[in-house]
Amino acid sequence: MIKQLYIKNFTLIDELNMQLFPGFSVITGETGAGKSIILGAIGLLLGQRADSKSIKTGKDRCTIEAHFDISRYDMSQFFHDNDIDYDADDCILRRELTAAGKSRAFVNDTPVSLQQMRELGEKLVDVHSQHQNLLLNKENFQLSVVDILADDARELTDYREAFLLYRETARQLEQLKDEIAQNRQNEDFMRFQHDELSAAKLEDGEQERLEAESETLNHAEDIKSALYETDNNLSGDNGVVEQLRQASYALHNIEKVFGDVSELAARMESSYIELKDIAGEIGSKLDSVDFDPSHLDAINDRLDHIYTLQQKYHVTTVQELIDIERQLGEKLSQIDNSDEQLQQLEQQMEKALQQAEQKAKTLTRKRQQAAKTIEQQMKQRLVPLGIPNVRFQVSIEPKPISTDGADRVAFLFSANKSTPLQPVAQVASGGEIARVMLSLKAMISGTVKLPTIIFDEIDTGVSGKIAESMAHIMQEMGSHERQVISITHLPQIAARGTNHYKVEKTETPKGTLSTMTLLTSDQRIEEIAQMLSGANVSEAALQNARELLGVRS
Repeated sequence: MIKQLYIKNFTLIDELNMQLFPGFSVITGETGAGKSIILGAIGLLLGQRADSKSIKTGKDRCTIEAHFDISRYDMSQFFHDNDIDYDADDCILRRELTAAGKSRAFVNDTPVSLQQMRELGEKLVDVHSQHQNLLLNKENFQLSVVDILADDARELTDYREAFLLYRETARQLEQLKDEIAQNRQNEDFMRFQHDELSAAKLEDGEQERLEAESETLNHAEDIKSALYETDNNLSGDNGVVEQLRQASYALHNIEKVFGDVSELAARMESSYIELKDIAGEIGSKLDSVDFDPSHLDAINDRLDHIYTLQQKYHVTTVQELIDIERQLGEKLSQIDNSDEQLQQLEQQMEKALQQAEQKAKTLTRKRQQAAKTIEQQMKQRLVPLGIPNVRFQVSIEPKPISTDGADRVAFLFSANKSTPLQPVAQVASGGEIARVMLSLKAMISGTVKLPTIIFDEIDTGVSGKIAESMAHIMQEMGSHERQVISITHLPQIAARGTNHYKVEKTETPKGTLSTMTLLTSDQRIEEIAQMLSGANVSEAALQNARELLGVRS
């Protein structure tokens, strides 16, 4: 719940530092006094978008800060997931706006994004304003109410997982059908291309090998001439090898009488052996080099074919041609086996659909059970609120499965015995809709652990005993470890509050200012008397105020 609210330099508020309490509290004040400003400030703490025009005229920044006690609510996971310090007794939300248009948000002095602040705010405060009554015209709102009261979060999660699997399988099936249809249109051309590449019998590395061999054959005469000259110089009658052998022999002959040449003789012999080996390899290569014009033509023809294919298929390597051949083969295989592939995927989709439909039925049963409870409780709540002949029905009709299940939910309403049930937003008056929404909120609040609920003039269109009954509902909601705040114009509701705040607008030398005050017992009597009789407070109005408050004269 909100323990303390601090607002500085926000629209008409100069500075406000207000302590708030658990239970049921009320805020009153004349129209235009600034109650909506208080709500606007709280909205910023809940992650709503900011406007620099909200900053008080003449100021360069504004600050809104609230301290929350969340010790009765397990919210530690949010703080852990977002790497924010967790203090259950004093959780601080702060929003700062500058005249330059900058906005900053903090949770426990840790900078956070608006999305993070919004996510936390949804767990802390529910603000029900008049425009929320329009939600009764939204099917998804009505469905969410049923889901909350059905406590079907686990079943809904299970269903959505199954539905998403079905939808993904259906997408894959459609994609496969499209691919097969497109491939079949190009089947003849693809088969021609595949046959052409297959007939080429391409091998990876073939191009490089053939290009090297072609280069060799094109220079065969030069190569052979160089090898012949080298062979002759090495192995001829007076070649280097023979001369080296003789020199090595001469050194060995004088080793015994001139030991200094032993090392030279060994090195000479080693060089002789190495050079003799080189001469042998040169001779072998000389024998292997033979210019064959027909073989060169065959190589060049093969290379020309490879180059032609590369140009045709817009690639530069044989491996890329091989990859294209493989891809074409896969597509053709897909065409050949398309019936089997389609049947397999259709079976998978059908199985996923059956599982989703089965889980949807489980979800529907829980919703139907909750619908009966909602109908009973809504009648019990609406009769004391001045609709004695009310009929309220939760219509659940089947629909094609979607992300939220297979149910189309509508709240049907009739305030009279003779009037047929129709969608509540179409037939209920403004006052009736307000009572319906309050009853729904009261039911939801018993299921959802929400620390603070704020009602902004939910009493529109009601008065007298009905207003007292609405106040009793809000008072009851505030008695279950919850903070309920009602902004109201009705004295019957204001009198029920444990704490009573008044918002006033005054003209000062500095301009128009809005203030918020926690009223004393005497001030409450005066305020409620004024709400009963207007500006001129009579003794009778004061007495009526005391009676509403249960205060003895």
